[in-house]
Amino acid sequence: MIKHILKRLALLIPTLFGVITLVFFMIALAPGDPARIMLGERANAEQVAQLRVELGLDKPLIQQYGIYLGRVARLDLGKSIASGQQIAEEIASRFPATIELAWYAMIFATVLGILLGVSSAIKRNTWVDYTTMGGALVGVSMPVFWLGLVLIMVFSVWLDLLPTGGRMNIRYYFTPITNFYVIDGFIMWFREGTPKYLLSAIQHLILPTIALGTIPLAIIARTTRSSMLEVMQQDYIKTARSAGIKERRVIYRYALRNALLPVITVIGLQFGLLLSGAILTETVFSWPGIGRWIYISIGARDFPAVQGGIIFISTFFVLINLAVDILYSVVNPKIRLQ
Repeated sequence: MIKHILKRLALLIPTLFGVITLVFFMIALAPGDPARIMLGERANAEQVAQLRVELGLDKPLIQQYGIYLGRVARLDLGKSIASGQQIAEEIASRFPATIELAWYAMIFATVLGILLGVSSAIKRNTWVDYTTMGGALVGVSMPVFWLGLVLIMVFSVWLDLLPTGGRMNIRYYFTPITNFYVIDGFIMWFREGTPKYLLSAIQHLILPTIALGTIPLAIIARTTRSSMLEVMQQDYIKTARSAGIKERRVIYRYALRNALLPVITVIGLQFGLLLSGAILTETVFSWPGIGRWIYISIGARDFPAVQGGIIFISTFFVLINLAVDILYSVVNPKIRLQ
């Protein structure tokens, strides 16, 4: 097992190197002078030249690349042009918001997706199956930003049930403790004896969670259905049924347990993809996470922040894939033997 993990860790190095290289050259080779773009057209030549020196843009491209690799190797992502703060500090302050949103979106997608997939497989070729799979197709096809706007229009504007954006009611005097607002809401409940912070955090989570989790939900449901149909044709399932074991036990104890192997992989991949989808969701719902920060940085032409944010998200995505790979090998020992 340790040898298997070490092999997967060794594969991370060229992957991360490729990501860092691609991000650097995509921005470095973009049309126009980055310093001029950051400062705007009204900046004079002296200001542009000074910024080029500060960013190291006055050096040859290969030398810039070598310097950037050295900085990233030291976990130094540089400073944001817009705020002047260290990019690592800005990411650290916003990462909990993104993780909290992605986590609850993944729980929503996984629980509902597996239930719908199992129901569709059990009721194959019935109205339940057709409705579930039709809904899954619609869910995969809907753009996240469009669904987010529809949810805001229906539940916030027309029905006035849920907030349009943010993480907490702005009228509450609230100081984050862990930066995970649901956890902080529980802490404040025990401290002050009121659940209003927790309820506000949950209310603000509902719409972005649904918008972000709809596509993974549809994919998990379809994968679960396909895997369940395949497993239910196996001989040991037929033997269990012929032995008089209750159908519910056969489905959830024997069939679903083995059908979850490919679903685990899909869940892990979708969790990593949620970080990229969070850019649109966070922008629509004014969610103060890394995705919205990258979007604002792009608008402000803050290229160092954009580079740092993309590298961080890509690294996190690669690590999630590694964790899924290891988990899959634990569940299915055949992978380790191969």
